[in-house]
Amino acid sequence: MSMYILKGLCVIGIILNVFLMWRKDKQMRANPEKDPVIGLTGEEQWQEQKKHIVPTAITGFVANFLDTLGIGSFAPSSAAFKLTRAVDDALVPGTLNVGDTVPVCVEAFLFFGFVEMDVLTLVLMIASSVIGSIVMAGIVSKFDRKKVRYALFVGLFLLATVILMKVMKFGPFGTVGTATALTGAKLVIAVVGNFVFGALMSIGVGLYAPCMAMVLALGMDAGCAFPAMMGSCAYLMAFGNGPKFIKEGRYDMVASWTQAIFGAIGVYVAYAFVKSLPLDVLTKVIVAVVYITAFLYLRDAIKKGSAA
Repeated sequence: MSMYILKGLCVIGIILNVFLMWRKDKQMRANPEKDPVIGLTGEEQWQEQKKHIVPTAITGFVANFLDTLGIGSFAPSSAAFKLTRAVDDALVPGTLNVGDTVPVCVEAFLFFGFVEMDVLTLVLMIASSVIGSIVMAGIVSKFDRKKVRYALFVGLFLLATVILMKVMKFGPFGTVGTATALTGAKLVIAVVGNFVFGALMSIGVGLYAPCMAMVLALGMDAGCAFPAMMGSCAYLMAFGNGPKFIKEGRYDMVASWTQAIFGAIGVYVAYAFVKSLPLDVLTKVIVAVVYITAFLYLRDAIKKGSAA
């Protein structure tokens, strides 16, 4: 019964965020005033963002295809947005959180029940990540371009390092556990850790890799990482970051729709048709690209400040 409830919340999250995006898009496009950060009216933003529909659609499919295989979508998406100049730097954190809500909710729906993980452990980890995201999203949604660029540099640098540790099986990634439940101090660590990871999601630091590292370090079965990280991301995006960034209008309208639609397709293709794929080389390439992207954000923060 508990798994049916968790799956039902995924469906509710999808419906909620699609409705909020549709309503906010209408409001933004009807607003004749220029955005103080972007410098364009809502309709002007929409027309400009439509020019990048092809690269953002491809990014949505590929990034969420890789997400389903455990690599994560935020790192490749952030890199693609920067290298193709498809999304304004100031809108990257919001676009990642709003656009990927639907695909990640689809993932969580599919992976709940993947491993018989203790429900209390799972629910507490998910709840703490949602609270962390709500706390941080309210801060990040008010960042100007300079602050977003510095935040993305720090976040992507750390994320690339954790992903590299994962592919090299270094540190906690080299351990094998069998536990499906946590109690006592380990449960507290998991809850606090997911609160921090949920907060970091607001600046574009994907939760997958650090959550998987924590799960393994605490001696849990590696399979538990999938419902824990996918469930955490789905709920914190659907009920925390997503609605907050939508409310503030801090997201790329067109890219968020292409991420949602083509990202969901990428999730289904990976889940239904790809049973195994040699990902080591690909992941290392992604790590290299993400490091480069991190320093591009740093360069722009130093040279351009808040300028477009």
